[in-house]
Amino acid sequence: MENAKALPLGKEPEKEPEIDVSKIVAINRQSLTDKLRAYCKKPFSLVLVILVLCAALLTAAAVIFIVVYTIIQGLPNLKGSLFAWEYNSDNVSMMPAIINTLFLAVMTLVIAVPIGVFAAIFMVEYAKSTNVFVKIVRMAAETLSGIPSIVFGIFGMIFFVEVVGWGFSMLAGIFTMVLMVLPLIMRTTEEALLAVPDSFREGSYALGAGKLRTIFVILLPAALSGIISGIILALGRVVGETAALIYTAGSSRKLAAGFLQSGETLSIHMYFLANEGLHVGEAWATAVVLIALVLIINGAAEFVGNKLKKEY
Repeated sequence: MENAKALPLGKEPEKEPEIDVSKIVAINRQSLTDKLRAYCKKPFSLVLVILVLCAALLTAAAVIFIVVYTIIQGLPNLKGSLFAWEYNSDNVSMMPAIINTLFLAVMTLVIAVPIGVFAAIFMVEYAKSTNVFVKIVRMAAETLSGIPSIVFGIFGMIFFVEVVGWGFSMLAGIFTMVLMVLPLIMRTTEEALLAVPDSFREGSYALGAGKLRTIFVILLPAALSGIISGIILALGRVVGETAALIYTAGSSRKLAAGFLQSGETLSIHMYFLANEGLHVGEAWATAVVLIALVLIINGAAEFVGNKLKKEY
């Protein structure tokens, strides 16, 4: 090379000092003390870390306070009569509402999850990002995500209850809930698929796999954790929804015998007990059961997702 310096004969070039790689600690494996010491050298970073920690602590404290306060208020009011098979004015049983809630939540996910996931697959893997149709769909999904639930309830009452002729029924409530959670499932699935590295796709195509095989064997398992998170969020919204279901599923205290039968959910049951003012203690007990039901469903969904998820 022209710029290389000529070395005297018999003299070897000096070797660069070797770096002991074993002493290098990855930033995600450093202790909290080491991280704080590094952040102290940059005051702005230290302020941001303090703000992030405070936000996390406030969020956790709010959740813990709500759960603990609800348990303290509701646990003493839990009794066997609240789980009687049939409701009456004496036992104010929540068992019909529990079954109606599970039925409505499962049927909503059965309809909404395939539609939302397949729509996300189309927008990410088949349509171009500059496609006008894709932009319109994304804007519509984001708009629907911000609409209050009471608006969905009024729409469901006008369209499903009156125009379609289903009346106050579980079917009207199910399709109203599908409209509510569909944008959430679609957007979370889309973001999960976009987060999968392109090397996964390129490697699959290089091995001779087709488009569908790459999507269902490689991409969906890799994005499964994000998809499960979206489904859990949608499930929590369905289980805890009140306003939209009052106008569509109705407030019948009996167990819904079919899709065209009216039936209240747990959140509606709790709302009416608290609103009447005669069974406030039972309303707190219903809140405890509702929180426990959400935790059980979320835990089961996480367990199933971890079992199905492949290691990459």
